[in-house]
Amino acid sequence: MLSDNGEMQDAITSDPEVMHGTPVFRGTRVPAQTLFDYIENGDSLDEFLEGFPTVSRNSPSRSWTYANTLASHESDALTW
Repeated sequence: MLSDNGEMQDAITSDPEVMHGTPVFRGTRVPAQTLFDYIENGDSLDEFLEGFPTVSRNSPSRSWTYANTLASHESDALTW
C-alpha cells in the first residue's frame, strides 16, 4: 500500500490559472513532465536543474521518489 502522497503534493501542484492546470513544480511554471522528458532522454538531474534554476533540488527528488514508488507498486500489482 502507498503512503500519503504529501511529499509529492509539496513538490508538484496543479492550478487551472497556471499553465492551464498542467502539473508544475510548486512555485514555478516548469511542468513536472519536463523532468521525466530530461531523464528519458538520458540527461541528468543536474542538467535539468541547470536548465530550470527556479526548481529547487528537493522538488525533483521528491517527485522522482514518489513516481518510482508508484511504478514499483503498479508492477507488483500486475499479474500475467
